[in-house]
Amino acid sequence: MTNTISPSEAWHRLREGNTRFVSGGALHPNQGASRRSELVNTQNPFAVIFGCSDSRLAAEIIFDLGLGDAFVVRTAGHVLDDAVLGSLEYSVSVLNVPLIVVLGHDSCGAVTATKDAVETGQMPPRFIRDLVERITPSVLTSLREDKTEVNDMVVEHARQTVDRLLESSQVIASAVNDSSTAVIAVAYRLEEGRAQLISESGLV
Repeated sequence: MTNTISPSEAWHRLREGNTRFVSGGALHPNQGASRRSELVNTQNPFAVIFGCSDSRLAAEIIFDLGLGDAFVVRTAGHVLDDAVLGSLEYSVSVLNVPLIVVLGHDSCGAVTATKDAVETGQMPPRFIRDLVERITPSVLTSLREDKTEVNDMVVEHARQTVDRLLESSQVIASAVNDSSTAVIAVAYRLEEGRAQLISESGLV
């Protein structure tokens, strides 16, 4: 199945949904029994949202989406690993999704934990340490640029996640190069509910 909308049209749709959410005018589309029936044997999402696992960052809610609209992958601090890369490559190569959104947010706990670890030299235990190690380059880049606030680091981390995704996956990089897919970084403001574009690759 091929998506008939462009990467920029997909982003426009997400922006419109987020505007409705911010204003309190959410439509809650594609959430009824008929939509459920439509999707029993097929799916054709128009966007992939790779976001932080934070409970305040429910992708379908903040973009006012419904069943079958978005292919969603979430990890703490939107940290990439092999399973995430496989999921994202599946969305592009099999589902032909035209847009991947890396969704970060202010007051991110994973980025805050990484900032604390870098500043104190004390790493958290076990698997949380793995998260922190993967976010550390973003925090170090921010500090080198004299950006010491967690929310500045969140923006940097979302940008770097886009870069790492394109460096790590030839499948996704090729899709961006042939303009069938774009990858963007978006920062979400918890209080306002607004999702803001902060970087893009292939969005025309």
